[in-house]
Amino acid sequence: MKDKLMRKISNKEIEVGVVGLGYVGLPLAVEKAKAGFKTIGFDIQKEKVELVNEGHNYIGDVVDKDLKDLVEKGRLQATADFSFVKEVDFIAICVPTPLDKHQQPDISYVRSSAEEIAKYLTKETIVVLESTTYPGTTEELVKPILERGSGLKCGEDFYLGFSPERVDPGNLLYKTKNTPKVVGGVGKDATEVIAAMYRSVLEGDVAEVSSPAIAEMEKILENTYRNINIGLINELAILCDRMGISIWEVIDAAKTKPYGFQAFYPGPGLGGHCIPLDPYYLSWKAREYGFHTSMIESSMMINDRMPEYCVDRAARILNRFEKSLKGSKILVVGVAYKQNIDDYRESPALEVIEILKQAGAKVEYYDPWISQYRYHGQIVKGMTEITPSQVETYDLLMITAAHSNVDYEMLQKYGKAIFDTKNVMKAIKNRDNIEVL
Repeated sequence: MKDKLMRKISNKEIEVGVVGLGYVGLPLAVEKAKAGFKTIGFDIQKEKVELVNEGHNYIGDVVDKDLKDLVEKGRLQATADFSFVKEVDFIAICVPTPLDKHQQPDISYVRSSAEEIAKYLTKETIVVLESTTYPGTTEELVKPILERGSGLKCGEDFYLGFSPERVDPGNLLYKTKNTPKVVGGVGKDATEVIAAMYRSVLEGDVAEVSSPAIAEMEKILENTYRNINIGLINELAILCDRMGISIWEVIDAAKTKPYGFQAFYPGPGLGGHCIPLDPYYLSWKAREYGFHTSMIESSMMINDRMPEYCVDRAARILNRFEKSLKGSKILVVGVAYKQNIDDYRESPALEVIEILKQAGAKVEYYDPWISQYRYHGQIVKGMTEITPSQVETYDLLMITAAHSNVDYEMLQKYGKAIFDTKNVMKAIKNRDNIEVL
């Protein structure tokens, strides 16, 4: 099986399937198709399927023309019909892995995807899980489902592995194509075949590890590392505020050291799919082994409380103008979880807005990238533009995303008071009405 699949990879005879056409799946499907592999994208959302088949792009990291050309040439198509799984030789699972209401891993999308794949899985197929998850998911959850549902045996009839997604929306340097990959298969042959498949498509290095669990833990380490360091900086930001010290100046001074220090920055909280969620996956799994991840959980608590802390700071600013949060008119600028993207998954700005509203504030938002968002089942619409006359009507402006296409000079000129949680206005000289986190 190994030699046959290696030849098919070399000859570009592999037909690819990608389950989940979101921020991870669609860019991967496009790269597979661009590399010469006929590709089928699977998604239960018919709207996404229709958009792909019409050549209409909805993901920022995908070039519109690339998608349109691939569809027109028949290299890429999408479907909600999982029976087409029997036609593919390689399947990548790229579905969401959120948290449930109890802050525990919700692996229902991975489970249901594996169950659908199992119904149509054929011999000599490669299955790779890319969704970020807890160590053990591939072998403890996906493998039994595939074997039980298909009647095939992993390692003998099909190959299975884990290769964590590494997608950074809005990153102008690293995209799916040139970001290094890590591959851990169930068995050495599976690892080699899966690695060969990725090397045939991507420009970045492909690192092979000894098991899926290593690759799963590696991904958790990447994001927990960031979570802990951001938690440290957020805690220091709170302390520096009490001490009357600028945390931003402290960081700028510290990063002059050419070794042993990497700069992280404070903010209103953590957003995106991975960094705010992955530590919960690890903490949940650790309890199975009677282990308490105290450092990780401490950083999570610090980061989780930042939206509330930012609202407290906003209240203090308003108090100086003899105003309370209740009844104050506040404009939140930026609801994306990071700058210059239209992705608001887990964005702390949404929680900031919710807490402000619960306190009785009259809140509106402006984000040049996001005209509306869904939060707790409700659609919230933003302002389409902000003018000087509008800015003058607000008691407070809160900057919660560092978008580059916002006129911050105008906000400073006409805003009564500004709370900049991202230090995006640092270049503005007149700072009489600006307070920084």
